[in-house]
Amino acid sequence: QVQLVESGGGLVQAGGSLRLSCTASGRTFSQYAMGWFRQAPGKEREFVAAISWTSGSTYYTDSVKGRFTISRDNAKNTVYLQMNSLKPEDTAVYYCAADRGRRRTVVAGLAQADFGSWGQGTQVTVSS
Repeated sequence: QVQLVESGGGLVQAGGSLRLSCTASGRTFSQYAMGWFRQAPGKEREFVAAISWTSGSTYYTDSVKGRFTISRDNAKNTVYLQMNSLKPEDTAVYYCAADRGRRRTVVAGLAQADFGSWGQGTQVTVSS
């Protein structure tokens, strides 16, 4: 199992940017597809973005396409979420998660049930 720790959240004005990081422990991080999810107050947790183990495939929910970018550095056991042009509706706790399986090359359509390890979350607040 992979242990995950998120960082980089905070308070930002609308239109601003933040970069979230998720660092994993465990030597097999590079073999897992990774995802970012978020949960706003009073709402269910939702998918944001995912990246394959080789970085060859990425997938985004429609509401963040063109604004958010997921990337990874396997040498640092870290996955990132660069968030630009932030909107108040992006306010949520953001979680990173690791795939249950290894070496997944296609990440389109992944759901929460496909992810087996989760971080504790980091708060992102976007003021208007």
